[in-house]
Amino acid sequence: MSVVRSDFKKVTTNSVQEMKRNGEKISMLTGYDFTMAGIIDKAGVDVILVGDSASNVMAGHETTLPITLDQMIYHASSVVRAVERALVVVDLPFGSYQGNSKEALGSAIRIMKESGGHAVKLEGGIEVLESIKRILTAGIPVMGHLGLTPQSIYKFGTYTVRAKQEEEAQKLLDDAQALEEAGCFALVLEKIPAHLAERVAAQLQIPVIGIGAGSGVDGQVLVLHDMLGMTYEFQPRFLRRYLNLYKEINGAVAQYVDDVKTKDFPHADEQY
Repeated sequence: MSVVRSDFKKVTTNSVQEMKRNGEKISMLTGYDFTMAGIIDKAGVDVILVGDSASNVMAGHETTLPITLDQMIYHASSVVRAVERALVVVDLPFGSYQGNSKEALGSAIRIMKESGGHAVKLEGGIEVLESIKRILTAGIPVMGHLGLTPQSIYKFGTYTVRAKQEEEAQKLLDDAQALEEAGCFALVLEKIPAHLAERVAAQLQIPVIGIGAGSGVDGQVLVLHDMLGMTYEFQPRFLRRYLNLYKEINGAVAQYVDDVKTKDFPHADEQY
């Protein structure tokens, strides 16, 4: 099978749109710190999402809701300092854009000025259009996010697949069209039926990136800690683990502890 792979020295919002036009799949992973962001950037990932999932995997919260704008800026600035090629997209956290377009603009400006990120992402459809349009007036690129929207978990009460019923599926289609028309440069679809996600990707001119949305979209995104196997209790169907770092790290630390206790570390050649 032939693989389309562009040789962009620097990935931009225009780059990912060109990838869609050329039929090239877009690779996207989350990143939250300098060291890991540098590794995945050099591995060739196209987009790094500084996700509000940092609330879960970095801070240990049950949901994404507690993370603050200041904390997102901290994580984003750490990532930006490591990245040479990838497009860095930063999540607007819960409470920083909903219901107040002026606050949304202020939040987006802070992220861009203080972190050096390249774009922002926010959850929601027609209900957040005013905020999206206001952010875009400042020249800040916006990525949308529909389907399962974790910031609304208490509204839905579950992390199950969204838009299985016709009414919700139609709303998602309408929302996706509205986000494109408003000026979003790309869209994330999370945990929706594959046939619906494929229909959205075919309907839109902008790239559609899926997580648990099947193979018919323009790209894929996973949480870095999940795909590397650093988390071990989270087992959704859409997750492919490329490593089992939980086991590897646990074993390495246990060996270090044993070496210290038995006086095997340090050796003579490990001393000054």
